[in-house]
Amino acid sequence: MGKSPPNRFDQVMLPHLDAAYNLARWLSGSATEADDVVQEAFLRAFRFFDGYTGDNPRAWLLAIVRNTWFTEWRKHRHQADATPYDDSLQVDEQLPGWSDESGDDPEKIAVRQDETELVHRALAMLPVEFREVIVLRELEDMSYKDVAVVAGIPIGTVMSRLSRARRLLCNAVRVAQGNPEQPAIRLVKTPPASAEESKRGN
Repeated sequence: MGKSPPNRFDQVMLPHLDAAYNLARWLSGSATEADDVVQEAFLRAFRFFDGYTGDNPRAWLLAIVRNTWFTEWRKHRHQADATPYDDSLQVDEQLPGWSDESGDDPEKIAVRQDETELVHRALAMLPVEFREVIVLRELEDMSYKDVAVVAGIPIGTVMSRLSRARRLLCNAVRVAQGNPEQPAIRLVKTPPASAEESKRGN
């Protein structure tokens, strides 16, 4: 069997470039490293594209992105996250961000933006196994089945991990806010800007 034409690869995979970068950026916490991970992942995807016979290219590509990142992460395991899971947190506590009642009021929108940045910082501090499922499920709107494919874990583990991730994130946000009565806020898809990105924006 001959190689698939490059234009077919581009047509199938390039629409998912933003999702690939978003996942790599949240996993790595570094814009530069995310660029490297995505570049390597696309090279791997192109290399194995002839063997791809599925109907969900986004999940297939994101699985490659994840595996590419974890290959590097294991080389630097001493830098891995170590946030403990607090089993005393309330099971039914909702993560700030699952509702948005600010409407179009400019002042409320400004407050929401500030608090969203706070949520992003808290999310970036979660252990990577919890961070990735939040990003895939809540920011990339993937089904539990697709999250399981990307993360390489059973659906039951996805659901359990998501529950823990939401609790960890909720706790981190409320501690940072210092006020449990703060209004709910929304997670958005853009990762928090690094210091390097902030300099480029100035």
